[in-house]
Amino acid sequence: MNDFTVVTRRHHHTYTLIVVTGDMDVQSRPELEKAAHAAAGIPLDSRMLQLDLSGVSFMDSSGLKLLLVLRRRLEATGGHLTVTGLQHQPTALLLLTGTHGLLTADPLTIP
Repeated sequence: MNDFTVVTRRHHHTYTLIVVTGDMDVQSRPELEKAAHAAAGIPLDSRMLQLDLSGVSFMDSSGLKLLLVLRRRLEATGGHLTVTGLQHQPTALLLLTGTHGLLTADPLTIP
């Protein structure tokens, strides 16, 4: 298993960026879930959350489920989730499951 890290940054009340490094799997899900749900609960003016997964080379179904649950939670409160920086295997997983378009809409513009 890779070393797993999650770094959260808030950008001027416009969005929150979470940078993930390591495998997104059943073992790392609790740490990412905690950071993502905390970020999703921050009262932001536009409630935008961007997950930078450029440091993630592997994602299993539990990582994908977390992304979909987080997306649904944000959209229910008027927010938006964008996933950027996908490597080959996570991209293939999203394409295979038909979720790529749900999670990788136009990336947020970083000031």
